[in-house]
Amino acid sequence: MAGTESNPATAVERALNILEATAERREGLTNSEISHKLAIPKSSASYILRTLERRGYLRRDRVSGRYHLGLKILSLGGDARANLDLAEVALPFMQALQERIHLTIHLAVLDQGEAVYIEKVEAPGFFKVNTWVGRRMYLHSTSVGKCLIAGLPRPEVESLLQQQGLKKRTPKTITSLTKLLTELELVRAQGHAVDNEENSLGARCVAVPVSGANGAAIAALGVSGTLTQMDEANLPRILEALKETGRRVARQIQRGGALAPG
Repeated sequence: MAGTESNPATAVERALNILEATAERREGLTNSEISHKLAIPKSSASYILRTLERRGYLRRDRVSGRYHLGLKILSLGGDARANLDLAEVALPFMQALQERIHLTIHLAVLDQGEAVYIEKVEAPGFFKVNTWVGRRMYLHSTSVGKCLIAGLPRPEVESLLQQQGLKKRTPKTITSLTKLLTELELVRAQGHAVDNEENSLGARCVAVPVSGANGAAIAALGVSGTLTQMDEANLPRILEALKETGRRVARQIQRGGALAPG
């Protein structure tokens, strides 16, 4: 096989093996060394190496011809570590909040035009929220999504929304950019966002931004439940507890530590 990888699964496995092998050798590896070490045909190794180099995952020393890990790998690792640290800091506060209000708690971050859950504390009981850590959600139809973009400049908001569009998830989803921008103004004014059956019928969610050191939202903390669980009588109590937790998580993040909530 020359120039291409006909089996996608094989190509992916080989690419990952190449990255791992390169990471283990501080001095780097040549094409021939990689081919021999991993038992990959040299033509296949060359194709994968060129692709990884072009995408920034590997860099090639022009003098020695050896491949080393590229900056793209380092940036990915940094992003992953940052999210893991954030989830670690927030988890005990989320657990305390769940015990206080008995509803499901989510922590989400903005990634490539979507809100991604990086932590979840499930509430006990019959009603289960169909979410998981790693699930990607729309920005316009979720409370966490609205919180993540409410503080961004309008051009950036529009650019992010164009990536996924304003898909109609339910009859109550906001699908007009003008209406959504007005909604985001309300989020900024109130300090929280609401998803009132906009992403899933029968469910209501509220969220607050979690601010970093510069005051910008680095995450969103959300609460999800049924319409009955989060009715007009219960919502003020839930929001008060959620906002208090959001502030405590933000303070702990800004101090740079993961201490248990008092």
